[in-house]
Amino acid sequence: TFATGYNVVDTEECKKRGITVCNVPDYSTNSVSQHVFALLLNYYGKIGEYTSSVAKGDWIKSKSFSYSPYPTYELSGKVFGIYGYGNIGKKVAKIAEAFGADVRICTRTVPKDSPYKVVSLEEMLKTCDIISLHCPLTAVTAKMINKETLALMKKNAVLINTARGGLVDEDALASALNSGKIACACLDTVDVEPMAADNPLRLAKNCYITPHVAWVALETRERLVKIAADNLKAFLNGKPQNVVNQ
Repeated sequence: TFATGYNVVDTEECKKRGITVCNVPDYSTNSVSQHVFALLLNYYGKIGEYTSSVAKGDWIKSKSFSYSPYPTYELSGKVFGIYGYGNIGKKVAKIAEAFGADVRICTRTVPKDSPYKVVSLEEMLKTCDIISLHCPLTAVTAKMINKETLALMKKNAVLINTARGGLVDEDALASALNSGKIACACLDTVDVEPMAADNPLRLAKNCYITPHVAWVALETRERLVKIAADNLKAFLNGKPQNVVNQ
């Protein structure tokens, strides 16, 4: 599979039939972590709103050298929660720390000597200003962001999902955004892709959505193809690598 996630493959059935399934780990770490902050900083800095305003001529009409109808925020000092501490989660943690955020992590396998505070999901939901999801879609994580978990989040909270759309109950998230229960959602993936016309998040308040493009940087795709080709060569040579159903 040309991806890190392999939830689209029935790996157990493949194993029964003697079919080797290989994924491509770690190819998108740089681009996905970069996209997390592109989405977040677009919201915190109101980049889209201000560039659109300038393009419409608002700055030309301004009586002041600077005008600020859209409130902006600093990332420094914010409590930044990361759910899932694999390669991408670790990279996001380092970048958030570089911005001056207070990083917290929640992960199934607690790392030894973690440089960041390890918290439960409940504590993360209650205390973090930003929550970024970096876990696989499984029976356990499916719809982990739902009416109950959203109710625990802070009113100024920003939810970021560049992992899998199925982690989120979309009706519940749309309701939370439209009612102001949380401040913003930054998404690069939805449950059904391409997005359905009636997806409740499409027109939800303060919901910034990109069309599953966090992985499409040129360098990222070149890396993906190379690793996938290496997987095929290794299989043909009788030494499969990156096997997920050993």
